[in-house]
Formats: sequence, structure tokens, C-alpha cells
Amino acid sequence: MVRNIVVLGGNSHPALVDSVCNMLGLPACNRILTKFSSGESRCEIQDSVRGKDVYIIQTGFGGNGSKLNDHFMDLCIMISACKTGSARRVTAVLPLFPYSRQPDLPYKKSGAPLFKAGSESGRKDYTFDSVPATPAPGVPRTAGLINGTDITNRLAKTVLTNGVNGANGVGSMSPVKQTNGESYFGGNGVASPVQSTTIGSYTTHDYQNVSHIGAFQAKPGYKQWVAQAGTLVANLLTCAGADHVITMDLHDPQVQGFFDVPVDNLYGRPLLKRYIQTHIPNYKDAVIISPDAGGAKRATAIADSMGVDFALIHKERRPTKITDRQNASMMLVGNVADRVCILIDDLVDTGNTITRAAKLLKKEGATTIYALLTHGVFSGDAINRIKASAIDKIVVTNSVPQDEHKALLGSKLDVLDISPIFAEAIRRVHHGESISVLFNQD
Repeated sequence: MVRNIVVLGGNSHPALVDSVCNMLGLPACNRILTKFSSGESRCEIQDSVRGKDVYIIQTGFGGNGSKLNDHFMDLCIMISACKTGSARRVTAVLPLFPYSRQPDLPYKKSGAPLFKAGSESGRKDYTFDSVPATPAPGVPRTAGLINGTDITNRLAKTVLTNGVNGANGVGSMSPVKQTNGESYFGGNGVASPVQSTTIGSYTTHDYQNVSHIGAFQAKPGYKQWVAQAGTLVANLLTCAGADHVITMDLHDPQVQGFFDVPVDNLYGRPLLKRYIQTHIPNYKDAVIISPDAGGAKRATAIADSMGVDFALIHKERRPTKITDRQNASMMLVGNVADRVCILIDDLVDTGNTITRAAKLLKKEGATTIYALLTHGVFSGDAINRIKASAIDKIVVTNSVPQDEHKALLGSKLDVLDISPIFAEAIRRVHHGESISVLFNQD
């Protein structure tokens, strides 16, 4: 039995919480986690957490996404409640990390400006991203306008030189009055009319006269700003009081860099590898396939360690003719004819990519198709799509609840238990031991 440790479970995956607690030999922490009629979360920790290591298990799943945000808010509230209760350390255990699929890229840079040999100075043409911070000689101050016009000159209503007005040459200047298009400057109490040099009665915020100002058009490569969900989620967890994060198979490894606290990204590949060795006959003659280029590194790690052939399905982005070697925008790199195919990926959500890949493999002559994935979200119409697909067996872990999915897919779905991995990770972190053994794929 592990002492001086508290395992606190959220509402997203109670079965996983119970399984981890049974392996650690301790009961789950008593708590009240409900909602008021207004929808606000209520959390009350009923056991003492003072001076203890607290591990809060809450996966990023809400049943087709309907409660995912509620579960994440519950996690932040539970973390804050434990810190208020003087917990020594609070670790957020997220088997499936929420919002890890949204790229944290605000815009796409188009690169450095190209040097034009035929231009006079060679430095006239700037892109929107590379315009100098301060105006240079001969360069408009507002290069973002499509007409390249210097808006500061166009907005000038009156030309003044060295603080001297054009009426009487006196250096002092009194307030300006404008009547019927003429400007009057008072010098020594004498007012003299001066012809106004106003170009147009508009400002940079004059939305009624937009014809005077060139409309902004994005340069090639510019992308409209998107929410930085990865940074936001990391900041919310750390601000709530999380001292450590444990997760599994991040869809985008850059999420680890958003945190100022340690993040342990466990691997689900050892489980998938063990399934291949024990449940797929003659697996040495099979082909391990990545359904897209992004998962190639993940699939090749398993293929190399097992000495199995590897193939890749490439998504062709440009318009192409549909030939025997490509199915719409997907093309196969490798030979799968008359062989067992094993698709490897980290997550299945709507199931569109994995089912299209299976259709292409079947067309290329694959005999049996297995799909092994770490996280089985199955949102939208994924269940019906997989039922009608060419996949013979789909294997996922219980990083999210799979009871409903298992009832719908039946024998077509196999579920692997990840609770031993997380229980061992919690035990090792609590005792200050290395968890590198959990990354071992051999």
C-alpha cells in the first residue's frame, strides 16, 4: 500500500479511477463533485489532503464533446480545492489531453522577401511580415495598403514648417479655426485666412469614407488569427495550481512546451506492440502502415522494433487524376497485396481518415486490416462509419470510456487497459523513481 498519497477522480472516467486505486491498494478520495441548477460546478473535498501528494484523474472526453469543457472546468476547480486544502503537490492525470489537436500557430509566415535583380534598390519590395518597424527613405509608412500610399501625408490637413504659419511668419501659433473650407491662424491677435490644404475630411477610423483609404488585403501566406488553445489550457492548469501533468500519446508533442511545470507524456505503443505479438498470427509477414505522414514516426518506431515492413499512405493535396494507385486524394507508398495490414495511429475521432485508409488498402489487395489506436474518441457518426468500413478489427485503449462503443461495435472492437501504466507512473512519481522504464518499447 502506498502511503501519504491521495487519488482523486473526476466524473469523466470513474472506471479508470477505480482500477488505478485498486492497483495502488488505496481507496479513492471522498469528494462531492456536482452541479448547481444554474450549471455551476460544486466541488468539496471530504478527506484531508494536507501535506499529501494528490493525483487527480480526469480524461479529456465528454461523450461526443458535450461535456468536455465541463470536465475540464471541474478539473481546474478540484486542483484549486486541493491547493486550498494545503496539499503538498497536485498532479493532473489526463490520459487524453484536451485541446491537443488544435495547432497553436497564429499565422503562417510566407518567408523572407525575395531579392529582385531587376529592381533599382533591390530592397523595395517588402512582404507584410517583413516591413521595417520605422519608415525608410522612399518606403511608404503604411506598406500594408494595397496602393502603397503614405497615409500620413494624405491625412495632413495643413502644412506647417518649423512651427511657422503661412500667414504672417510669426513663430507663435494660436488655435486653429476652420470655416467653409478655410483655415484661420491667429498670429499676435490677427487672424489671416489661409487656403486649406486638406485632401479629404476623414481619419483612419472614418468608416463612412472607406473609399479614400485602400482596403487591407492579406499578403500570400498570411493566415487569419486563431485561438492559441494549447497555451490557454496550459495556463489554466498551472494557474489553478497543478504542479505536474501526466498524460499519454499527445497528438502534438509541442503541447509539452506550453507548460512551466513537468509534463510526462507516456506511450501507448508498448500496449499496441504487445497486442500485435499476441493476437495477430504471423505478424512478421504483416505490414505496419501509417494512415498519414504525421503519424509516420509513431508507426515506424513499432515497425523497426519488431522487424516488420512499413508502408505509408500519403494525402495528396493538389488535384490529381484517380488512377489505380490512388484513391481520391490518398495514395499508397508500399506493397500490401495479399498481406495483413496493421494501421497505427494515436487517435480516432470521426474515423474519416482511418476508414478511407482501410478502403484504399482493401483496393490494393490487403487480406485483413487491423486498426490499432491509442485514443478511441468515436465522435459524430464514427461508429456507423467504422461498422461499414473495410476494417476487420479495431483496437483502442480505455483512455476514454469505451463501454458504449463496445456495445455498439461488439467483437469488432478490442479495448486495452491502461490503468497499470498510470498506476505505476503514479507510484514511481510519488517515490521519486525514474519512469523511463514505462517508455521502453522492447
